Amino acid sequence: MKKYIIILAASFIAFSGCKRDFDAVNPNAPTIASFWKTGNDATKGINAVYSTFYRTPGLYSRWMFYHGILKSDEGFGSGGDGGLNNLMRFNQTNYNDGLTALTWSTFYVGIFRANQVIANVPNISMDETLKKQIIAEAKFLRALFYFNLTLYYGRPPLMLTPSQPKDMPANATTAQAYAQVAKDLTEAVADLPVNYPATDLGRATRGAAYALLGKTYLQQKLYQQALNAFSYLVTGAGNSTYSLTADYRDNFILAKENNSESVFEIQFSENQSENTDDDVDESRINNTGSSIAQFFAPPGIGYSDGGARRWVVDEFLQEKTVSGAQDPRLAASFIFNNANPAGPTATMVYGQTFQSRYGNGPDANGVWFRKLLNDNWKNQEGFRSPNNYRLIRYADVLLMYAECLNGLGRTTDAYQYVDRVRQRAGLSTLTAAKPGLNQAQFLTQLKHERLTELAGEGWRWADLARWGDLSPALANRDADFNGFIVGKHELYPIPQSDIDLNANLTQNPKY
Repeated sequence: MKKYIIILAASFIAFSGCKRDFDAVNPNAPTIASFWKTGNDATKGINAVYSTFYRTPGLYSRWMFYHGILKSDEGFGSGGDGGLNNLMRFNQTNYNDGLTALTWSTFYVGIFRANQVIANVPNISMDETLKKQIIAEAKFLRALFYFNLTLYYGRPPLMLTPSQPKDMPANATTAQAYAQVAKDLTEAVADLPVNYPATDLGRATRGAAYALLGKTYLQQKLYQQALNAFSYLVTGAGNSTYSLTADYRDNFILAKENNSESVFEIQFSENQSENTDDDVDESRINNTGSSIAQFFAPPGIGYSDGGARRWVVDEFLQEKTVSGAQDPRLAASFIFNNANPAGPTATMVYGQTFQSRYGNGPDANGVWFRKLLNDNWKNQEGFRSPNNYRLIRYADVLLMYAECLNGLGRTTDAYQYVDRVRQRAGLSTLTAAKPGLNQAQFLTQLKHERLTELAGEGWRWADLARWGDLSPALANRDADFNGFIVGKHELYPIPQSDIDLNANLTQNPKY
């Protein structure tokens, strides 16, 4: 009888198990909603959104620089990572490749976290000013994530509330996605502070929101809307907050972080809690330091997986400073044999001369991006660089402001903002060097100005896309573009794994 009861009970459990709803909420597990009770919870929540930056390696620890720098005509895959090199050559057959799929999914991790803040913090009883600020920070971060998803993938699904397991959102159009970015930023600006105390540096500011809003409009060539947004920083209330540093190099070294030129930067620190200097193991999800220096540094110092094209160096050599010297931004931006005009025996590379390191060997003509490196204080790179990434600089804003004015037919008015950037580099003003340019000529000149000012900072791909310059014609200076297909490679493929799970999601054209 006892044996019969056991068998019957086992049969009942097995039968009931077949009808179990696996999407039902576990009554014994804490829910997300139960977390959002206090102002301290709100702060922890928004901090979790910022922490998405550090998820390794999909975003600003490493891969965002591959997307913005190496995929453009200024860089290429120069090391032994075959998958990276193929992707930079526009040769991708695996649409679940980590470099594109993990970047996509990591942005959605950040969006999920931001949505939790936006949905739950309004119901918390706490200081109202701080509450509004935290919600505004979440909207800024959600906007930044969607800006990048739209730039690189074109048609991301818009998820604006905390996601549920059965959600199957369809693609947004590019216009819809950018409109949501602009909406988030427009709502955020009023409640974001102009600045923060030292303990909170790195949080989104009003100026950062206006700058990203301007970028969003400019990427769509909505010049008047972009100009209005940038005006806050250039001619409006935020003008007194920002200024160009006297020394260009100060924008890329550890000792000069969060300076007057910084509009928004990703904060990094050398996390000492790790017992190994390695983030290649994907189980190591968060790294508060950046690993990009390890992958961009020259051979013998780092992996040298990403190199710069030599033609960019030549762009800097088109003109000298008013004192007849080499443009100082060249040596600040790149490591190469003649970074010091005296040549390889005078050019220093991490404490040794270029000649002694590379001589006449296979790397003698190599060029490496310098701005994300630590050669001014280290002799070897690693995976936990504490050097912040300056995502938006004031010089970038000034050049975009000039681009807006020129786009509106106000070319004469645009000169003065380019002049400010050139004068900091010691060059003659554009007003003196090339007066009277028409609209098309000024844009051509501006393309040169943005390259020499912002090389290796991650905005080159966005610039080329905005100007309509992405095409196989770029192969004359970057051989990778021989594989570029117009109407396809302006965007990455949407991960196939997401499409397989979501019948409402469609792939990008020609993939």
